Amino acid sequence: MTMLRKVFILTMLLAVTLVHAAPAAWYKWRSKLNAHVVCSQTSPGEAWEQLPKAYQDGRCERPKPG
Repeated sequence: MTMLRKVFILTMLLAVTLVHAAPAAWYKWRSKLNAHVVCSQTSPGEAWEQLPKAYQDGRCERPKPG
């Protein structure tokens, strides 16, 4: 098998993997200082704890299935 063919096959396998990638979940985060809750995909900082339920939207209104 030629090198070009190997690169092509590897590229196609990577493309298939990327096509099936899902968007990141949103989570509610609660402040350890004053219990304020925000919705974010990433931690707002060290003083925040992630609540367990995942959501599909940036308002944390639609729970993620499963």
